[in-house]
Order: sequence, then C-alpha cells, then structure tokens
Amino acid sequence: MKVINERAPEFRALAGLQQKYYLKDAASGEYAGLYLWDSPDSQGTFRNFERRASIAKAYKVQGEPRVEVYKVLMPLRSDCA
Repeated sequence: MKVINERAPEFRALAGLQQKYYLKDAASGEYAGLYLWDSPDSQGTFRNFERRASIAKAYKVQGEPRVEVYKVLMPLRSDCA
C-alpha cells in the first residue's frame, strides 16, 4: 500500500486515464492494475510513460509484467462511463 499511495498522484495526473483499480488475487497473492482509458490514443501514450517502465521495479515484479489490452464493447451503466 505504501508504493500504491506514493505513486497514485502521478497516475491521477495522467491525461486520459479515467480509472485505475489496484487488484490482488487472494488465492495466488498476485497483484494487478486495471486501467480504464478514454481512448486508444491515451492508452498508447501510457506505453511511453516513464512510470510504466518503472512498474516492475517499484512493485518488485519478477520478470516482465504481463500486459493485456481489451476493447470495451459496452459499459453496463452509462452514468459510470
């Protein structure tokens, strides 16, 4: 939580980042981040963001973090988009 709290302001300041969820799998103990972007362009910009490159070191990830990209087909609630 210390690392999350230290890094959160920089993520809050990212243009186009609508939300980030910090996740933990209770069974495996693995952590994840779920990012919701306002556009593919904003997500693409994040790939070049200095903080993205530091994720593995900051969270002590062994190996390269797995990155998966999904397209939102439809939000369940339009008032949350």
